[in-house]
Amino acid sequence: MIKKRVLLVFTAFAGALFFSGCNGNENIIKVGILHSETGTMAMSEKPLIQAELLAIEEINEAGGLLGKKIVPLIEDGQSDPDVFAEKAKKLLATDKVSTIFGCWTSAARKAVKPVVEEDFALLWYPLQYEGMESSPNIMYMGTTPNQQIVPAVEYCVNHFGKNVYLIGSDYIFPHTANKIIKAQLKSLGANVVQESYKSLGCTNCLPSVEEILEKKTDFILNTLNGSTNISFFKLLHEKGISAEQIPVLSFSVSEAEVEEIGVENIAGHYIAWNYFSSIESPENLDFIRRYRKKYGETKMIGAPLEAAYSAVYMWAMAVEKAGTTDVEEVRMASKGLEFDAPGGRILIDGSNQHTYKRTRIGKIKEDGIIEEVWESDEDVRPDPYLSAYSWAKGL
Repeated sequence: MIKKRVLLVFTAFAGALFFSGCNGNENIIKVGILHSETGTMAMSEKPLIQAELLAIEEINEAGGLLGKKIVPLIEDGQSDPDVFAEKAKKLLATDKVSTIFGCWTSAARKAVKPVVEEDFALLWYPLQYEGMESSPNIMYMGTTPNQQIVPAVEYCVNHFGKNVYLIGSDYIFPHTANKIIKAQLKSLGANVVQESYKSLGCTNCLPSVEEILEKKTDFILNTLNGSTNISFFKLLHEKGISAEQIPVLSFSVSEAEVEEIGVENIAGHYIAWNYFSSIESPENLDFIRRYRKKYGETKMIGAPLEAAYSAVYMWAMAVEKAGTTDVEEVRMASKGLEFDAPGGRILIDGSNQHTYKRTRIGKIKEDGIIEEVWESDEDVRPDPYLSAYSWAKGL
């Protein structure tokens, strides 16, 4: 089990006293947690805070890190990229944290990226994203397009048809993801019937739903983020557009969002991630038990939450390996680092600081649990620039 294994690793260092990472107190290591507790992204990001706090609590209970207690400092990004940048500066310049775990949207990550690069700090980012980026100051713990988008598009074309409606939030990830999707669809001989974008927090999805009804739509690829998903799926349900009639595959909806959307509104539709809570492994079952014991027996657990939890452990493992919280030494120590995460083994690719992960596609059941319908044969190497795909040249 994860907790038992980590206990053995960290207790070996419980009596050690190191000077790095003490932040003015040799007995603590301060870390920043930077997610949205308010605004449209709060429903998605609050569970990530819980996951990160759980990992920190477990490590502390197992003896701490380098003989010190990890102390989390939480800041609210307020679903606003400018606020994320401001709070990242505070955490680094004022609070002197050793690292930051945070962000959800690519807009927030892009806002924080120059902050951590200027300070030569390290951001552990837990989300799948659009790729086309690699920074020495970001550890990308979510999936890249070749680990999520590309196999999902191929699956949908093979199973649902060739007339595709694209809907997404109006910011970086959906626009770039749809650029990738359109190039791939063209190579597959499929057709985009319409492309629609909604501002973050938008509650009026009626024009898009009316277009879906008017067009000859075989399936929908959804890159909406945050609370707009509630309005979209609720309206589809009210208009009688069933998953059997026009299935939706979402890239930013996990079990946690299903709970907020309402399973009655989204049952039968599909999601693509690298982790589902239905994975029947001892590590995952133990993780779910510990998470629900702390936060509630009915709490749903999705891929971003699992990645956020794993990020804390991988940072701690890199710090332990380096014997310091110094960013460059931790960064070097993380290359090739492996962790038995709840969803399976993950490995950090030293060439780009992204992770090897399985690709999974699931169908949402009536009880909100994700039934896996497809899984990659092996862990997929992260390819953030899609260099292995001829159709992606020039993107």
